[in-house]
Amino acid sequence: MQSCIGDAKLMRDPPTGWLTMADVTPTVYVVDDDVSVRESLEALIETSGWRALTFDSARAFLDCPPAPGPSCLVLDVSLPDQSGLDLQAMIADQRSEMPILFITGYGDVPMTVRAMKAGAVEFLTKPFGEAVLLDAIEAALARSRASVSEKAALETLSARYATLSRREREVMDLVVTGLLNKQVAGELGISEITVKAHRGRVMEKMQVRSLADLVKISQKIAAAPPSQA
Repeated sequence: MQSCIGDAKLMRDPPTGWLTMADVTPTVYVVDDDVSVRESLEALIETSGWRALTFDSARAFLDCPPAPGPSCLVLDVSLPDQSGLDLQAMIADQRSEMPILFITGYGDVPMTVRAMKAGAVEFLTKPFGEAVLLDAIEAALARSRASVSEKAALETLSARYATLSRREREVMDLVVTGLLNKQVAGELGISEITVKAHRGRVMEKMQVRSLADLVKISQKIAAAPPSQA
């Protein structure tokens, strides 16, 4: 069972074995130093069918390993150790699949603009209605679900690409540029028959049936961040 430091609640009944998107209950993180806010939001979130993990500080949140599957962060602007805006900047790269919804007892235009420019999906000023928050969380989780699915698909493609030999990668890289087998053979200094054999293995390992699909996969892999490709 996964545990978190500080005021984080333990995730109850975590799924075991291989996880799929359908298996994982979305997680809503709440970072707020007001215990009454944390408790009320936890109850509201769990009643809505999501998992709630609550924290009283940015450090407590950072010390908790990310949960699998879709997630979002309900983040107070004012925290005891550092501001919510600073925390947003810290996790921008590491938790890019986690949309952030800011909540605050006060707000001004510059603060809101800074948060939204940095990628926040919502900025709510207390007090706000439950329906408003739940709608915002639902939209954030939908966005996270799409992002998580895209990342998982890219990781699958990257794993397939990693199974290619050096020569198979060379053939693939040339084929997707539109070169014919004869031209690829000339570029690599090998026979056309050998190119056809390599090309067949590339199609099989990448699990595609057409050149068009192979081109699309190649573009996705090339566009992926270095840590994912």
